[in-house]
Amino acid sequence: MTITREEELDGMKAIGRIVANTLKIMSTALEPGMTTRELDEIGREVLDREGAQSAPKLTYDFPGTTCISVNEEIAHGIPGDRGIARGDVVNIDVSASKDGFFADTGASFRVPPVRASLERLCKDGKRAMQIGIAQVGHDKPLAGIGQAIGRFASARGYTLIRNLASHGVGRSLHEYPEEIATWPTRRDKRRMHNGMVLTVEPFLSRGGLMATEGDDGWTLFSHPRALAVQYEHTVIATHGAPVIVTLPG
Repeated sequence: MTITREEELDGMKAIGRIVANTLKIMSTALEPGMTTRELDEIGREVLDREGAQSAPKLTYDFPGTTCISVNEEIAHGIPGDRGIARGDVVNIDVSASKDGFFADTGASFRVPPVRASLERLCKDGKRAMQIGIAQVGHDKPLAGIGQAIGRFASARGYTLIRNLASHGVGRSLHEYPEEIATWPTRRDKRRMHNGMVLTVEPFLSRGGLMATEGDDGWTLFSHPRALAVQYEHTVIATHGAPVIVTLPG
């Protein structure tokens, strides 16, 4: 989507706040002993209250309201009977639609007690996203996002999952520009333009290179098997600093 009118910006900011607030409420409720289904139900209640629809359910008939992935699961985890335990890392991905606008956000959360190495991985995962967002702007190369993230990851001894990309969003959950690499690539010659709406969502790992699908047809695991964390915002390219619409408020 390309923002061309003030009402479009208002619509994106509105759904962006909704998914951000949903993520914040879910993360605050996260505690050992609850199931991923119980956590997802909290997200469903928030979206219902705000008059928003789950984007993965609406778009792909996903069997849950949000995607919740625990430990070895890195994305698209189906909420169910899995119990959340102390020391787990839990990724919550919230995307939703309201009034014809879509926004997408996500983050990985630690359940105390947390090992120092996991704390560092999560902090660096968030930093990788921030570095990617800093590359968003009018007439900047889309490939610049992955180039910057790649330099950061390599310098710290991390790998990046290379088949889970960022994407355009706004009028649908996935739209042009599709497959925006969050790892170094020289093949993408596309450039951003003012008003372009996209996600920035690197998957930072300690050895994982690709995502592979599990037996349920949804849940993704890293290959080789390794922990991976993901942080995601929906942003708008401008002539100046990018606008992050998925901030709570």
